[in-house]
Amino acid sequence: MFKKILVPTDASEYSRRALKAAVELAQSIQAEVVLLHVSYTPQAYWGYTISYGITVTQEQLDQNGELALEATLTGIDCKQVVINKRVESGHPVTVIIEQIKKEDIDLIVMGSHGYGAITGSVLGSVSQRVLQRASCPVLIIK
Repeated sequence: MFKKILVPTDASEYSRRALKAAVELAQSIQAEVVLLHVSYTPQAYWGYTISYGITVTQEQLDQNGELALEATLTGIDCKQVVINKRVESGHPVTVIIEQIKKEDIDLIVMGSHGYGAITGSVLGSVSQRVLQRASCPVLIIK
């Protein structure tokens, strides 16, 4: 049924819970897991750093993305599951939705910070927006 499971991560405990659930599911159905971290482009940081004269390069953001992937994987037993790690740049919701077609994703498993409908819409909940726009099933782990 599900051959490829996408797990977006921001290295939070919520993302780690989602990965654990995805790994358990993948083991039982012999699926592959795509672990994805989306780093913003340097332009997204300009508003915060330009006044201080600090620049953030895409290379630095990608390195932070690799660290986020490793932090998410730390302590999770995934030896029996194929995990492909990806670091992409852009807006998280857009990149996650693009990955569905690009990677032929059958299921998205992602963590939710649990802000709720009103607070989530104000704060820009990624999981809510992915849930609304995804063309495949989405499993939200709290």
